[in-house]
Amino acid sequence: MTRQHLNNTKVAVYAGTFDPVTNGHVDIITRAACLYEKVHVAVSDHGRKNTIFDLNQRLEAMRLATAHLSNVEVVGFSNLLYQLVEEVGAGVVIRGLRMTSDFDYEFQMAEMNQNLSASFETVVLMARSEHSTISSTTVKEVAALGGDISRFVPPHVLEMLEKIYDHKNGAHATRFAATE
Repeated sequence: MTRQHLNNTKVAVYAGTFDPVTNGHVDIITRAACLYEKVHVAVSDHGRKNTIFDLNQRLEAMRLATAHLSNVEVVGFSNLLYQLVEEVGAGVVIRGLRMTSDFDYEFQMAEMNQNLSASFETVVLMARSEHSTISSTTVKEVAALGGDISRFVPPHVLEMLEKIYDHKNGAHATRFAATE
């Protein structure tokens, strides 16, 4: 087996659509920031998914959510992940794994990325139990139906979702937060 040449393994990329960013995403990023000197959080705008927030809104939401992490840089991208990884010189791609159902997809993505470029490795961080059932899709569905999502997203994201769904449904903003 030949040894592959990796880019800088002190630099990592964590990519996703982040529509919206959840507390689970922030937890993975915070943990990655403890492991690597530099973490590029890459917000995808490849157009494959229908998003409720545009790229600029998602970038701003992620910047606010990670403002406490000095070694995290938030960037947008619309090309293939391996191209971004090579562009920033990262040797690691971080992926979060919530449940076993995520494994097949993540395995396929890691294999494809490995086939496209041998200059980085995929490292998986397991979601903490309190975040293992949170997904951006589920958060949006619960928010759209008026459920309390305040413990699943950062406060500024809660406000963003309130504006989206209040406008669409004509509902009152307090329906998204836990009642005191």
